[in-house]
Amino acid sequence: MAVILFIKSQLPVDRRSTCQLQSSSPVGGGTEPKAGLPTASKFSVIVIIIIMTQTDRDVENGRDREKDKEKEQRGVKRPIVPATVPEPIQEQIQANFIVVIHPGSKTLRMGRATDTLPITVPHVIARRHKQPGQPRYEDQCLLREGLNSADSNEQRQNGLKMVDQVIWSKKMSNGVRRTPVSAEQARLYNRQIRPAVLDPNSKVNWTNTSQQPEYLVGEEALYVNPTDCYSIHWPICRGHLNIHSGPGGSLTAALVDLETIWSYAIQKLLEIPLKDLKYYRCILLIPDIYNRQHVKEVVNMLLVKMGFSAVVVHQESVCATFGSGLSSACVVDVGDQKTSICCVEDGVSHRSSRLCLAYGGSDVTRCFFWLMQRAGFPYRECQLSNKLDCVLLQQLKESFCHLDQDISGLQDHEFRTCLPTSPVLLYQLRLGDEKLQAPMTLFYPAAFGIVGQKMTSLLHRSQGDAEDPHDEHFLLTTQSKQDQSSKATTDRKLFPKSAGFEGESNICDPSEKGNLTQDLELGHGQAECLVSGADAEETSSALLSRKTAMTQFEGKALGVDKAVLHSIDSCSSDETKRKMYSCILVVGGGLLFHGAQEFLQHRILNKMPPSFRCLVENVDVITRPKDMDPRVIAWKGGAVLACLDTTQELWIHQREWQRFGVRMLRERAAFVW
Repeated sequence: MAVILFIKSQLPVDRRSTCQLQSSSPVGGGTEPKAGLPTASKFSVIVIIIIMTQTDRDVENGRDREKDKEKEQRGVKRPIVPATVPEPIQEQIQANFIVVIHPGSKTLRMGRATDTLPITVPHVIARRHKQPGQPRYEDQCLLREGLNSADSNEQRQNGLKMVDQVIWSKKMSNGVRRTPVSAEQARLYNRQIRPAVLDPNSKVNWTNTSQQPEYLVGEEALYVNPTDCYSIHWPICRGHLNIHSGPGGSLTAALVDLETIWSYAIQKLLEIPLKDLKYYRCILLIPDIYNRQHVKEVVNMLLVKMGFSAVVVHQESVCATFGSGLSSACVVDVGDQKTSICCVEDGVSHRSSRLCLAYGGSDVTRCFFWLMQRAGFPYRECQLSNKLDCVLLQQLKESFCHLDQDISGLQDHEFRTCLPTSPVLLYQLRLGDEKLQAPMTLFYPAAFGIVGQKMTSLLHRSQGDAEDPHDEHFLLTTQSKQDQSSKATTDRKLFPKSAGFEGESNICDPSEKGNLTQDLELGHGQAECLVSGADAEETSSALLSRKTAMTQFEGKALGVDKAVLHSIDSCSSDETKRKMYSCILVVGGGLLFHGAQEFLQHRILNKMPPSFRCLVENVDVITRPKDMDPRVIAWKGGAVLACLDTTQELWIHQREWQRFGVRMLRERAAFVW
């Protein structure tokens, strides 16, 4: 009986050696064998050692290369594996070291996650001219492009006529129709009004610029004397960075303005030294329909330039549901310059339901000013180009306007003007339906008189980023090619060629080429409707419907009620639509009028599809969740987000951002980047 052992070894020798060892020492040496081992007289143990040479290794490597070459000829290529993104670090974080930032077009809201309310700062900066004689530039508050068209006045008049018809056709709660009040009745009274002087000194002064500071932020920027050598910039316009062709309108200039304003608020108002930001984290709220390039640059500013240790980016609509304590809702965010509508279900924003309207509270303010002028507004020096007059008009709108159908007839009001180097003046003002007409323009935006501007925006597919080559475009392209190659391989196995030389590529017949072409076109079609794993894969009919919706609505001004219906109708299932109709959350300060809740609820009930009227028990419109100010709901939701355990997986750390860049947003964002 013999036992043969084969042992492979990678020893660097140049020949194959075999040695036999026979255990004869017990016989020749005269010593006794060890206990438990058989004696040599019965059998011998032969050990064969096989040593692999360098030549053998070359042969095996050559076979592997031949196999790889055969796979490439068949169309199967090795996948390109990107650098692995590390898993998020799980650690205990103190909420008082987290800063929540909600940047708006007109207002910046910022605070620690443990604060009850955020600090509020006008999102404006005044920069001193670098050269003497430099022309002064000022971003407008209430004026915008599209108002000076030849058709603007006619469109505005037609829109106001529709508003008047709706007001006069609807009965009040007591069943009596409203009595029409013409603007001429109010004009006759207001033309006779002269202001009364309450105080010869308003005690309001222009900002002191004697020290020639390089910049001024917030209230100080608003009260810069127009004769001083300062330009006024609002770095955010309608939810995006304010990029324009004028001075300070470049992407770099807008980012520098943002960094200056935010650093001022952190250092002066939150009392956090900028050198200590390396110990703090930041939660940044962004719009539902966002510019990816802008978000990437802002995140880079927070992590690299300002020095935060980590950042979480989340959407305003989802944070609004967190702040109001709702799991699912159709969120209507009416801001100063834009209105965003989105359906949120269990903390996820439905991509197909996102809608952005390019108008908001400032457009209502401007329309209210036109209506008061028609009624003989007694403050005749008021100008839309004056930023302090714009602040006054905003206050008058918030004080006088309403959406209550039961308030009718002429009513007397009064207001004061407190301007720098001017006396305090008291004005009497008589108004009728103007207070109801102005906020109703949100439902009839033709009354804004904006012509030639894109008024409605839907979510478009990402165009990709050169710094993120392994994005969804890469995944979709490789998936499409793999599907085509696997199909071609299957066809060759099922229908092999009867003749042909070895190594010669097979030639497809015309029908097979047609199938491959069809698959290729299908791949491009799938690319157009690529969505995340959280969203259902869209079919070709859904893609066609979405393209039709984009063509139909973009460029057309939709009222808030119609936009809500369109957003809910874009949801995938009837159950989701039922949830959205049952809970409509209104946040922001643009629809902060008395009677807005009942007014919007009535319009949604009248216009919702009949098939859902029997399914939806009640259309609940929430304008003040938990009796909180709707303007801070989204910020409050960001503070709630900071305390959630699941947020641990969303943090983008500074070192990770410096290494992987924008790819971290795709890997860590709670929404589809």
